[in-house]
Amino acid sequence: MNAQFLFGCIFAACLLTEAVPNAHGDPQNGSAPGTQAPAKGPRTCLFDGKTLSGWDVLKCQAAVEDGSVLIKGGNGMVQSGKQYGDFVMEYEWKSLKEKDWDSGVYFRYDSIPDGQIWPPRYQANLRQGDEGNVGFLKGATSHGLFKSGEWNSFKLTVIGTTAAMEINGKPAWKADGLEGPKKGFVGLQCEVPGGGQCLFRNIYITELK
Repeated sequence: MNAQFLFGCIFAACLLTEAVPNAHGDPQNGSAPGTQAPAKGPRTCLFDGKTLSGWDVLKCQAAVEDGSVLIKGGNGMVQSGKQYGDFVMEYEWKSLKEKDWDSGVYFRYDSIPDGQIWPPRYQANLRQGDEGNVGFLKGATSHGLFKSGEWNSFKLTVIGTTAAMEINGKPAWKADGLEGPKKGFVGLQCEVPGGGQCLFRNIYITELK
């Protein structure tokens, strides 16, 4: 076998390898088997630290205090003015109640049913003992990563039917099985009578395409 023929075989094999899609996908980025990871858009600040511009306050009281969204009173939502499909949402949260706190971040809902104050799903919970967990989504639970009495950072990634959460920079869970709208609002849940006041800050979203 001469050198020129051998080089040709190696070159052809390299081209074939590049042409075959990743059969396993990219679990880190949430891509499905045989697909590429979604492209990221710009990381957008949803809260400027000064006003509630870009948000709708629904059936509750909210204000800006020391660069944070203060969930001040009532039962309701501080809802984004825009809907999102696939995205990465980052936020920091802190309870002002010493125990039995309760709040949350809703996502992928397009409306709130008449007569209700919150959508039926999905919510990344911020209830004591359930921080970061999502109900109605099998496997979307973790424990031990949340620090009570402190600011905690959350990173929620939603792609197609999958969702994943990081808490304080550590992987918490990854689950598949999201149903319902493929695009929807994100909302900061207000549950002050039962769960106490709380703060949100450093709220960012990166849309995935």
